[in-house]
Amino acid sequence: MNFFDKTGKMALGSRMRLLTSKMTDDAAKIYELYNVEFSPKWFPVFFVLGEDGEKTITEIAEEIGHSQPSVTKIIKEMVAAGVVAANAGAADKRTNVVGLSEKGKQLSEKLKVQLLDVEAAVETLIAEARHNLWEAVAEWEFLLDQKTLLRRVTEEKKNRESKAVQIVPYERKYQSVFKSLNEEWISTYFTMEEADYKALDNPETYIIEKGGQILVALYNDEPLGVCALIKMDDPDYDFEMAKMAVSPKAQGKNIGWLLGCAVAEAARQLGAKKLYLESNTLLKPAINLYHKLGFKKVVGRSTPYERCNIQMELNLNQ
Repeated sequence: MNFFDKTGKMALGSRMRLLTSKMTDDAAKIYELYNVEFSPKWFPVFFVLGEDGEKTITEIAEEIGHSQPSVTKIIKEMVAAGVVAANAGAADKRTNVVGLSEKGKQLSEKLKVQLLDVEAAVETLIAEARHNLWEAVAEWEFLLDQKTLLRRVTEEKKNRESKAVQIVPYERKYQSVFKSLNEEWISTYFTMEEADYKALDNPETYIIEKGGQILVALYNDEPLGVCALIKMDDPDYDFEMAKMAVSPKAQGKNIGWLLGCAVAEAARQLGAKKLYLESNTLLKPAINLYHKLGFKKVVGRSTPYERCNIQMELNLNQ
């Protein structure tokens, strides 16, 4: 069985590198076929200078999508081979401008015949293939520019791990977890306040007995996230989403999102039309989560927390 049939798509990078290696090896032999002393890796830089004339190394790097150190290294090799003249025509010799030397310009003319043959050979390869690799590569480049492979894998990892998450109602055995998870993040960024102690030390009295709820996120049966739905005595809001905390070791498992969705649904089931919350813009991941859940910023409300510098609401009827 072919190695890549065994590995599957996880070896895509390795397979692409192998294909690139085959193409590069043949490219070197093709230059030899036409009696041209030329390294295949020079071609993108050589092409740009042949088409556009003198350019800075930064401009070349941006155009061909290489790093500046990589282009600098290639330029040094091309200068050593006499194909490129460094600082050609630069008024300021400190400016890193390069251009084709006379030898390079002559080589450019010589390569035109070779390039015609290469173009024709690639066209025959495309015609023989069931799939147009050239067009497929362009499409993949576009898609990966929109969302990198790393981001796609991260999302799949989150989706897989989130399937092991259960959102369950609060029980007395979770009181210590409810308190410790919240104390951890509050103490990391701010100072514990009187309102924190009221909710965390007596969650049943302060939250549940007043008509609120506390939800706990279990990952493989371990409580790693919590969030409260607190009943409010307010003409504008029936409930507040508060005391959301996720263990650092559970970050990246969609627990915050799952808790937020569950709390919003609980508020809907209790007949709430809007859900309120308070936070601090220093907590960028949390703010991003709230925006993703659909919360919008509101202003002009009083708060018992000194750390609060942003207030938000979620319209539950949308």
